[in-house]
Amino acid sequence: MENVMDALRARGFVKQTVFEDELYEKLGSESVPFYIGFDPTADSLHVGHFMQLIAMKHMQQHGHRPIILIGGGTAMVGDPSGRTDMRSMMTKETIQYHVECFKKQMARFIEFEGENGAIIVNNADWLLDLNYVDFLRDIGAYFSVNKMLTAECYRSRMEKGLTFLEFNYMLMQAYDFLVLNRKFGCLLQLGGDDQWSNILAGADLIRRKEHKAAFAMTFTLLTTSEGKKMGKTQKGAVWLDENKTTPYEFYQYWRNTADDDVEKCLKLLTFVSLPEIAELCAHRDERMNVAKERLAYELTAMVHGKEKADKAQSEAHAAFGGEGEMPVKEIPASTTELLGALIATGLCKSNGEARRLVEQGGVAVNGERATSVNMPLPAGEFTLFKGKKVRIKVVRV
Repeated sequence: MENVMDALRARGFVKQTVFEDELYEKLGSESVPFYIGFDPTADSLHVGHFMQLIAMKHMQQHGHRPIILIGGGTAMVGDPSGRTDMRSMMTKETIQYHVECFKKQMARFIEFEGENGAIIVNNADWLLDLNYVDFLRDIGAYFSVNKMLTAECYRSRMEKGLTFLEFNYMLMQAYDFLVLNRKFGCLLQLGGDDQWSNILAGADLIRRKEHKAAFAMTFTLLTTSEGKKMGKTQKGAVWLDENKTTPYEFYQYWRNTADDDVEKCLKLLTFVSLPEIAELCAHRDERMNVAKERLAYELTAMVHGKEKADKAQSEAHAAFGGEGEMPVKEIPASTTELLGALIATGLCKSNGEARRLVEQGGVAVNGERATSVNMPLPAGEFTLFKGKKVRIKVVRV
């Protein structure tokens, strides 16, 4: 079987590793228990998490056992990586609710049965009852403050201020790796490249304290060709929960991927073969739309199922190509003006947003541009346009 590191490299995942030759040999000769951590800061996973799940799936398909670590304990502190301010504090009850939501979503992508079935653990089980003095004596002695301050996750925060609470995060994440190594023989931690310092700290702790092999590997971050993080819209993050981002909205987000980003997304987020991806993305012209549709459909089917992916694709074809069924929104029969329709359908979140959109020429009713939010609505059903990319049928009930 192909070495999983070759497969991950070919698809553009791997960013940094440590003891690379030794790790490559292990991945090619034995089943390696590995883990990825997810801090439950919301009640749903988002697109950034999804890439980690795909990497986990590749590892599992190549015979390696996933350990999914839910950061119920570390979420009580908050990771400073990639932040310019301190994360908001959450209650234990909120964190536990988020943990349960994560477990349900992850079960769609990762196998939990069989020889290399995944394990889910919560670091609250060992972090929340730690004796602080014992922890400092047992773990803190292996960390150099001078070295920690050179880590990007801390260095970037020095000007605005870094709390001692957050300064402990690296020690706690390293300790997680040590616990998983002792409990399950975990040899490898994976994560986004913004986690490199924390992941490396865990591997270093195991090697120094346990005198055993431990490895770190980070993945490229999911960014656009312009260097901006993907998975963000005007409404916020692109979530995997259909109550937060509908299957149609999810489909449309990927259907609107920039030409320069389609190939990267197909490689990192789908299991479409590399030769097929190369063929789909061979031409930088209107034929790229086929690749965009394939990307949107594959991802929507994985996250929401084939039936909802088929429906989202049909709605998209109806909205932009005159085929299939257009998405339908119901509004109260008492709604008589455009402003009310824009709010009731969810196309705008506020009266101010609706007014700005209309003033900018971004709204049309039955194909005719609206000039005022006070515009009377047509009798019966009508089609409401928002910009060039959103078109819905509106029905009064």
